[in-house]
Amino acid sequence: MTIENQTSPSALPRTERPDAPAYLTRHQARRTAPRSTPEEQDPSVPLYLRQFRDRSHRSEPVLHDGSVVGPSRAWAEVTRTKEIVPERRDQLADIACDVYLVRHGETQGYSSESGLTPLGSWQAHRRGQELARRVSDGMKVEVLCAPTNRARQTGEHLRRGLLDNIELYGRGEPLIGELRDDQNFRNFEVATPDGPRDVTSAFRVYHREMEKYERVGLGERPGWLVDVDRFWGIQQGGGDPITHWLTMPMMYFEPPVSCVRRFWRGILDARTRTGAQAIVVATHSGPIRAFATLAMGYDPGEPFNTEFVRVRLVAGGTTALVLYRNRVQEVVIPDLDALPPNSDPRFQE
Repeated sequence: MTIENQTSPSALPRTERPDAPAYLTRHQARRTAPRSTPEEQDPSVPLYLRQFRDRSHRSEPVLHDGSVVGPSRAWAEVTRTKEIVPERRDQLADIACDVYLVRHGETQGYSSESGLTPLGSWQAHRRGQELARRVSDGMKVEVLCAPTNRARQTGEHLRRGLLDNIELYGRGEPLIGELRDDQNFRNFEVATPDGPRDVTSAFRVYHREMEKYERVGLGERPGWLVDVDRFWGIQQGGGDPITHWLTMPMMYFEPPVSCVRRFWRGILDARTRTGAQAIVVATHSGPIRAFATLAMGYDPGEPFNTEFVRVRLVAGGTTALVLYRNRVQEVVIPDLDALPPNSDPRFQE
């Protein structure tokens, strides 16, 4: 069916408006109008809108951080106090070497040398991938570990994660060393009749000996059994045995300061021997926590699985920056040769 007098779209009437739309006209009028005093402003206009209009009249806009964009920017930079926004020391220092003290991944159990769980392996591999972002072209990286299965497996997965992401990022062939055990980074030890043992290894000896005393009734327990029983009793009761080790002297346990000295010796020896710009160490939480506590002046808490303390050796060899949980502390690198030797023959460095 045909509709009579159908009008084509091109024949529709059009209105030519040379002037701007009403909303744009009002906006331009506000911009060109002289600024009104607070008394003259319309009280029906919301406060946020009045403040926005006041800012729009400024000839020098201000950014969110208070910096002025315009001719007065230089003056704003001069007058800004450094006490409010201090420069980070680790960003200003000339760093010779970065050291990462990484706690091992989730383990299958502390009473045996069972190694990591599948989750612990993934944690270590993921941490290695993250550390690869900090590796630049041609950088030499040394990978070390404590002589335990859980630390050694963590070191293997850290190294594999480093290699995976370095290839992904297309870095210029950094030198990733082979994984190597280092006795300096072992866990803190307990003096047993069989000699110094890792605290988790000593647990197996303790469990065997305690069974004899409870079953046969051998009499008074030796001091090392009492110390280990107290330490693991805190663990089984849901407490924090590392806090006990850090704060309560125990006759048969290696002191925390001895572990820190060992770690410093391992760091300095590895740096001197290899000349690496980055050293990744897979080790245990107790000595890592003691290291951070001595540097920070307070106990910053137990590191999570594969969490690390970063030690940045400043060029010149006299100071280092210790970074842990968003805090940076500059410390003096100890002269280990000038310190008196460890007087306890049971725990030699």
